[in-house]
Amino acid sequence: MNGFINLYKPSGISSAYALNSIKKKFRGSKVGHMGTLDPLAEGVLPVAIGKCTKLFDYMLDKTKVYIAEFTFGYETDTLDRAGIIINQNGALPSKEQVEIASQKLVGKISQIPPLYSAKNVNGEKSYNLARQGIVVDLKAKEVEIDAITLLDCCEEKGVYKFKIECKGGTYIRSICKDLASLLSTYATMTSLVRVQSGAFTLDSSITLKELQTLTDVSGLIVNPLSVLNYEKIYIDDKFEYDFVCGKPSFLDVKDGLYLLLNGETLVCLASVTNKALKIKVYFK
Repeated sequence: MNGFINLYKPSGISSAYALNSIKKKFRGSKVGHMGTLDPLAEGVLPVAIGKCTKLFDYMLDKTKVYIAEFTFGYETDTLDRAGIIINQNGALPSKEQVEIASQKLVGKISQIPPLYSAKNVNGEKSYNLARQGIVVDLKAKEVEIDAITLLDCCEEKGVYKFKIECKGGTYIRSICKDLASLLSTYATMTSLVRVQSGAFTLDSSITLKELQTLTDVSGLIVNPLSVLNYEKIYIDDKFEYDFVCGKPSFLDVKDGLYLLLNGETLVCLASVTNKALKIKVYFK
């Protein structure tokens, strides 16, 4: 079985735990999530099944959309409400100040990942080192934030709700910290919902509880053809047989990646270089 499940991960469990909870539904197939959500966060968690676990690097749409709540006035060690308060009594900014400062974070910016994150540090997860009291120097990296929109706020309590659109690899908790820094105060992320991850959206997701109660999940499988935005090339039985068996095959098309189909059946994702074909992911 090859495809995707558009899973809604609840708050309070890790992405790995959610994944392990549904693996028994797909015995005999590889299963992997595509984009970790922190335990505090909830929302869309695309799960790849079978050969689709190899498609992460080929997903063109890496846009993520979040609804995030930031509370100003204090900061925790994890930068979310699950952590221990390490700084507090910071000033509560006004709505106007927050709106102006938030726009300074839109675009390509340099961002330092949170210490409590899954960032790999010499083969060890950063959050494991942080829990041991080991201080690590995480390097800043370039991320891209498409838009930050203020949806609601309570100035008296310093609580602000945003819609954040960004590319993959962006840490929302770091946006919270950076926004507070621009305002010379502290802030903590107090809730986070991912409402979109690439082609997967909230309205078509299924909860973990709903998934676990189903005996037949085949109707939930998202076809990779609806996710992969590559040009399709249709081949016949002989071409497929020769190509899959290793015979040198050529197509008179420009260099790039293509989806090869035999009728309605997806055969593979292949690259073309100087008209020569090479299989990247074989689906059959």
